[in-house]
Amino acid sequence: MFEVIVTIAVILAIAIAAVLILAAAKPDTLRVQRSVSIKAPAERIFPLISDFQQWVTWSAYEQKDPAMKRTYSGAERGKGAVYAWDGDKNVGSGRMEILEASAPQKIVIKLDFFTPFEGHNTAEFTMLPQGNGTHVTWLMHGPARFLTRLIQVFMNLDNMIGRDFEAGLANLKKLIEK
Repeated sequence: MFEVIVTIAVILAIAIAAVLILAAAKPDTLRVQRSVSIKAPAERIFPLISDFQQWVTWSAYEQKDPAMKRTYSGAERGKGAVYAWDGDKNVGSGRMEILEASAPQKIVIKLDFFTPFEGHNTAEFTMLPQGNGTHVTWLMHGPARFLTRLIQVFMNLDNMIGRDFEAGLANLKKLIEK
């Protein structure tokens, strides 16, 4: 009986060590990026991104918890605009602040998550002319703390977050092109 317990303990210790080694081997930065081409000039797209109150019309995160509490402060739009949210387990709570708004090509946002996991990232939207439209890119990047890397052993965060970016960009495209 004692040998069985020791064997189980050794196997468990090896499994835990393997998970910790795999987590330590993950990159120490998180980067998720998705793009879409929209048949419209950047001047029509930029206002929907630089005004947080417009996000309800296109962001996939807004649809995950319609009862989410939203707070807007700072500038009405553009640099200095602030958006905070507090929602269910699907969206958690956090805060965004526009740090740069270079119309009509770039918006840089400080993105802080408080729950369910703390995280501090930067989100960037770039809008580049492309033929008769605009190539829109949504990028999020930031440090991957050890907990984030541990989660990545079991879940593909690029796919998870990327799906939301793809849905949001598709909504933005549909809204602009209609």
